[in-house]
Amino acid sequence: MQETDVLIVGAGPTGLGAATRLNQHNKQRWMLLDAFDEPGGLACTDLTPEGFLFDMGGHVIFSHYQYFDDLLDTAVGTGDENWNSIQRVSYVRLKKRWVAYPFQNNVSALDVDDQVACLSGLVEAKVTNALSMSAPAKTFDEWIMRAMGEGIANIFMRPYNFKVWGVPTTMMQASWLGERVATVDVAKAISNVLNKKEDAGWGPNALFRFPVEGGTGAIWKKVAKLLPADKGQYGKGKTLKKLDLKNQVASFQDGTEIKYGSLLSTIPLDSMLRMVGKPEWAEELTYSSAHIIGLGVRGTNPHGDKCWLYFPEGDCPFYRATVFSHYAKKNCPSPDTSLPTKCLGDGVSAPKDTRPKTGPYFSLMFEVCESVMKEVRQDMVTLGGTAGTWPRVVLDTIQGAVATGLFGNDAEIVTVYHRRLEHGYPTPSLGRDAALSKALPWLRERKVWSRGRFGSYKYEVANQDHSLMLGVEAVDNIVYGSMEATLNYPSIVNSKKNTDILYARSSS
Repeated sequence: MQETDVLIVGAGPTGLGAATRLNQHNKQRWMLLDAFDEPGGLACTDLTPEGFLFDMGGHVIFSHYQYFDDLLDTAVGTGDENWNSIQRVSYVRLKKRWVAYPFQNNVSALDVDDQVACLSGLVEAKVTNALSMSAPAKTFDEWIMRAMGEGIANIFMRPYNFKVWGVPTTMMQASWLGERVATVDVAKAISNVLNKKEDAGWGPNALFRFPVEGGTGAIWKKVAKLLPADKGQYGKGKTLKKLDLKNQVASFQDGTEIKYGSLLSTIPLDSMLRMVGKPEWAEELTYSSAHIIGLGVRGTNPHGDKCWLYFPEGDCPFYRATVFSHYAKKNCPSPDTSLPTKCLGDGVSAPKDTRPKTGPYFSLMFEVCESVMKEVRQDMVTLGGTAGTWPRVVLDTIQGAVATGLFGNDAEIVTVYHRRLEHGYPTPSLGRDAALSKALPWLRERKVWSRGRFGSYKYEVANQDHSLMLGVEAVDNIVYGSMEATLNYPSIVNSKKNTDILYARSSS
């Protein structure tokens, strides 16, 4: 049996953050294990045989932490040769038109009847709030109604968020919102309608950066390379199978047993709780699965500077599409690469000419939510031409892309990609905080720090910067008993640039 002071399970941003901090503190007795073949976790990037890259969702780099910035600059490098700086240009597709994001600030783009419904709801909500002395909203739906009113709720917020989360807004709490959802300046909204003005660019990630090559996954591979090579163990055999809390022993699929002083786990908290005999607590947590569908298309990108595109309506299965080729040229093969057309844009027709041809190329990445309340069609179907056999959601996505104007029936699709993530989004459900208040301290008392996007189940601190710092701060808590600000005070860390913890290769 192996022994170590700190065992880290999971080499995504949280696990790598923890490992980086241990290395910075010059600690020697620690180990990092991951069931994937390489580091990155949910922030990995896949490569298709045709040379297209696809992330596991709309990952971009923006940060609340100087530590995060400095670590990534150390790992990846600085300047335009390593990073692209991108202005986020986002739109909502509604009733066959593009409405600038955030939708609630741009009802000026709607037809007159919808403008009246949205503005009436806004004014009514403002008056109601002014006259009431009500307690904070308990549900997301209640928050929407107070902030935006019935019109925006019915036209956009309720249908869109069901497509994202797979549960109604009435079943979600409101405390997670913070900077995640834009509120509305009623006077400005009315002014925008009267002046027919577009008001885009809201959000903490209005300007973000993205690696020049390798996708998001390349970032975390390079972070891992800053660590001692003998500390990391990867592969399916390193799947955690059993945890003996009393004796502090972790057992893995390949038979490895490790006795630890402290365990930092990034596996989903619901899975951890079932593993350690607390299935009733696991049942109090809710999550959705994610389907990532990628399409590579021959031709010049027809979407200009658009980045993220949102789809609240039922004419497509996806809630968001990312023009992934816009983030970095090397997310696609070079224009002089010759590729055959696999199928046409309707998904079922074979191309007349199957000979390889050169580009240019662009790529679209789609996200589809699956939950117990929102099924996704996954029976296998054969696409046209040589595109192969895929779960039906892939064909539904291709045809949804045509229905929403992303490309035409005659588009030449040269690559098709699909991956299902069992754990996609941790849902801020009504019962989440009560479950976390029991589970996390209980595990901590037994020398288990459950942290990360799914380790601590807090979506409000589940971006890459948050996830990394959850690991960093957990290590400081393990070693020094320091406070974990990101875990315990999300609204504070999200309100500022945090500079109290700084990165260096080693501490003095």
